[in-house]
Order: sequence, then structure tokens, then C-alpha cells
Amino acid sequence: MHNEQQYLDLLQYVLDHGHKKSDRTGTGTISTFGYQMRFDLQESFPLLTTKKIPFGLIKSELLWFLHGDTNIRYLLEHKNHIWDEWAFKNYIESSDYKGPDMTDFGRRHLIDEDFNQKYQVEKKKFDQSILNDDAFAQKFGNLGDVYGAQWRHWQKRDGGFIDQIADVIEQIKKTPDSRRLIVSAWNPEDVPTMALPPCHTLFQFYVNEGKLFCQLYQRSGDLFLGVPFNIASYALLTHLIARETGLEVGEFIHTLGDAHIYSNHLEQVKEQLSRKPVAGPSLEITSDKSIFDLDVKDIRVDNYNPQPAIKAPVAV
Repeated sequence: MHNEQQYLDLLQYVLDHGHKKSDRTGTGTISTFGYQMRFDLQESFPLLTTKKIPFGLIKSELLWFLHGDTNIRYLLEHKNHIWDEWAFKNYIESSDYKGPDMTDFGRRHLIDEDFNQKYQVEKKKFDQSILNDDAFAQKFGNLGDVYGAQWRHWQKRDGGFIDQIADVIEQIKKTPDSRRLIVSAWNPEDVPTMALPPCHTLFQFYVNEGKLFCQLYQRSGDLFLGVPFNIASYALLTHLIARETGLEVGEFIHTLGDAHIYSNHLEQVKEQLSRKPVAGPSLEITSDKSIFDLDVKDIRVDNYNPQPAIKAPVAV
């Protein structure tokens, strides 16, 4: 099956079989529990073609994780705003914020145009302060011990930390048949202080016939906005780890817990399902630097011919 068709089939499955559920954001979803997709990374790089996906955001976010960074300044320096909302939410709920009332900003941001204009003005000021003010960035740019911290600096009870990414790379090299090639982002002790508890909670590698396979367990997936990013991000991660360990790529297996479509994304989903996918792009890594030293300019996709982007609001 064409890589992208698996994702389109998931959208259709949730439309046909999903259940209406309330959610943390108050938006409402159509949801199903338990679904799996398999992407053959030898076929193509699984970046969707039925709508344009900004690969620059995917690679800068993944490198942010791999650097062990949890402050959005790096992302803003690369014009990546996908984590802004959660940092901004922490700021406007703090005593330091002196701007217009942003109470219940999540829902008002989606339905009140006058409020939305004020919101965008305040958020732009916030982003500029993160970029230009070291003390402000230190205080309000940090999202807590999210993915980068758990992947590279998992805190031990007796002091010190575990670098899960470096460890799993060494394990793949030394004991490729191990059934313990696992990285976990779900640290119950840290969940209450994270801006957003990890949606992609755990991933496991598997080596067979010189190929590296990766399976992700994702507890919660926003199918229209988030999951296309997750597919491409973990496909890229599989390529990078395979390159680091001298292996070819095999499959990326994506297992979802709560797979949902937000109620205000239904028309966008139907528009996307009306489109036909084309051949996916190829991935090019143009540097021989270590996985931990790569920069965004070292990674690109070639022959990417997507249809236009489809905009939809983010539920925060």
C-alpha cells in the first residue's frame, strides 16, 4: 500500500467509526482507540502530498529534541512556532503579564476575531522578548522537562542523568538483537510540570537483515494537524539513527492510542480526503556530522510535490 494511503485510510476510519468525546481543550473530538500504520521507508520519505507539510519545522523540532533543548528560543531562531502556544500560555497566566485580559484564551482565540487580533499582537511581543532578552527567555521560554530533557537528560533518583538516545545508539551497535532498544519520554514524576505531557510517549527499535525498524507508541494523536508531523519526524529519526549505526532503514510503525479529529477540523479533513496522493519525496542528509551535531541545513527533502496547505486552528 502507498505510504500516504495508510494515513488517509485512518482519517476515513475515524470519520466512519469514531466516537464523539469531550477533551481537555473544550473543542470536542471524534475519536477511536488503538490503530496502527506501517510506513516502508525504502519506498519514499512519508511526507504527505495531499497537503503541504513544512519540513523545515519538522527537522528543526527533531534537532531541538536531539540537542536536549527544552527552551523555545532555538525554535524561534529557526522560525518554528509550533511550541509557542504553550510557552505563551504559561506567560499570560503568570503575575509578570500586564497586557490585555487573556482569560480562557484557548477558546476565545478560536471564536472571537477582536480577541484574536489582540492575542496575535501580544504573542508577537512575547516571541521577540524570547529572542532578545536572555532573562525573559530563561524564565518563560522553558517548557519544563519535555521531550529533549527526557531523551537526553532523564534524571536519576540517586543523582546524575541517563542519555537515552546515546545509550540506544550504543545498544543498537553492540547488541542489535536486543529487545530493550527503547526510549521513553513518559516520566510520571515530571508530567505535572511539563507544558504538554508527551503525546509520543515511547519508541522502540528493531534490527533485521541490516535494516533498522522503529515503532512509536503515541498516547494521543491530533490526526489532522499533529500526526502528519509525527509520521515525518519519526521517519526522519529512524533515518538518522540508522545512519549513525551503519544500517539501512526498514519500516516506521506508528501505533496510536487515542486517535482523534477535532470537531473544528472536519471540513479540512474532508477536503484532504478528496485529494489524490502522489509519489513521496526522498530524504537527503548532506553532512557526515554526528546526529548530535547536525544542523537544519544538513537535512533536506528532494522531489517534494505537495498540494496546497490546508489551514486549521490549533487546540491548546
